[in-house]
Amino acid sequence: MKRMDEVRKKIDEIDSKLLDLLNTRAEIVKEIAEIKKEKVLPPFDPSREKKIIEELSRKNRGPLTDKDIELIMETIFKIYRGMFRPLRISYLGPEGTFTHQAALKKFGEKSEFIPCKTIDHIFRDVEQDRADYGVVPIENSIEGVVTHTLDMFVESNLNITAEILLDVHHYLLSKAKSLRDIKKVYSHYQAIGQCWNWIVENLPDAKLIETESTTTAVKMAKKEKNAASIGSLIAADIYNIGVLAERIEDYGENITRFLVIGKNFSGKTGKDKTSILVSIKDKVGALHDILLHFKNNSINLTRIESRPSKKKAWDYIFFFDFIGHKDDPSVKNVLKEIEKESVFLKVLGSYPIGGKDG
Repeated sequence: MKRMDEVRKKIDEIDSKLLDLLNTRAEIVKEIAEIKKEKVLPPFDPSREKKIIEELSRKNRGPLTDKDIELIMETIFKIYRGMFRPLRISYLGPEGTFTHQAALKKFGEKSEFIPCKTIDHIFRDVEQDRADYGVVPIENSIEGVVTHTLDMFVESNLNITAEILLDVHHYLLSKAKSLRDIKKVYSHYQAIGQCWNWIVENLPDAKLIETESTTTAVKMAKKEKNAASIGSLIAADIYNIGVLAERIEDYGENITRFLVIGKNFSGKTGKDKTSILVSIKDKVGALHDILLHFKNNSINLTRIESRPSKKKAWDYIFFFDFIGHKDDPSVKNVLKEIEKESVFLKVLGSYPIGGKDG
């Protein structure tokens, strides 16, 4: 026991030093916040945070893993960001949606979260300074792209500041005690699509009713005796409803990608992604010519989507995601060449590549 007491005393001394260092860091963060306010700089800098984590991981000699370092620092960032003026974050609500989860994962509980009914409202909140940043869904690994988010970027001047990758797990939530009692299932159409095989196998006779969000579904199911909803575990906790079945999504690798939108660009980290939209000229081989520039500059395209321009029949706008930062020489060259060959080019943002944990 004497040895145990001696070792614990060492831990207590280290904890005391950690506390002093954390408070010292807080004072410096306060000074940085004042400088940012004076210089009108953005309060959230994902590239700086990414660089700090990478530098500490480079110096790390263990036994903490690099993942441990990342989790510790991300927690510190979330706490310090909201210490002196909580960031206002608009998201696709209500509380308990997967977008809410993504926003919490990126910005932490010390931020002020503003639920919005539509993606349009999120963009307007940020544009009109009712929110510092917005979090919007952009694509799911199973159901594909969220087209309305893409459409909003055509008219909006907002930028993509960061991305969040969230592992999505669905739960069947209900007041009922057995699957046999379920006559209706409420949920957002994407959640229903992601659990389709499970529903067919386990609730073949249940009526499926689409709702504007998974949280709305939870609220509706809670009012009815023989109804269930497909939603998140956090929604079950928030709205105090039972879990009938766990992880009912059809595919284990079910990831939704979210974007953080704001008025600023993110700096370079060396592990970045860039998003652009392009209106190509109406000529044979126009898209091929655009794609060739990426190949010639050894730039990896990660996504291409097309959307109607809504200005002329059969006229399309293309969205590209690719690896690299807009300030990289190779990317600069590609953007310059694309601009020459397109009706217009818009850089939506360059931002750190997100991991599954955000």
